[in-house]
Amino acid sequence: MPVPHTKRICQIIKLKPSAVDEYKAIHAAVWPGVLVALERAHIVDYSINYYPPLQLLIATMKYTGSDYEADMKKVSEDPETQKWWSMTDGMQESFVEGAEGSGKEIPWWTEVEEVFRFEGTTK
Repeated sequence: MPVPHTKRICQIIKLKPSAVDEYKAIHAAVWPGVLVALERAHIVDYSINYYPPLQLLIATMKYTGSDYEADMKKVSEDPETQKWWSMTDGMQESFVEGAEGSGKEIPWWTEVEEVFRFEGTTK
């Protein structure tokens, strides 16, 4: 069975110091509908890490579909995801000038360039 094309994505955003505990708590029990929307959009292997010295959230995910922009538009139109973002966006500070929130025209999270990848084999 062929392996689907995978686009790797890494994004960053700042987490407000006052929101650390709440952000971690809600992500310990992400709403099922939000996860279903991501799955429908061909997002897999999604994780968010936190680096306290810089108050930095680092998200990594893989996209296995064929039309990333269209699939992300579907996620942004999902009502439960919109409610989730209305809660989480207030806990974050975007690095993107003019950004107003998740799912808007200007990206909320900053996409980070990949500069190195090792896939586990030297042969």
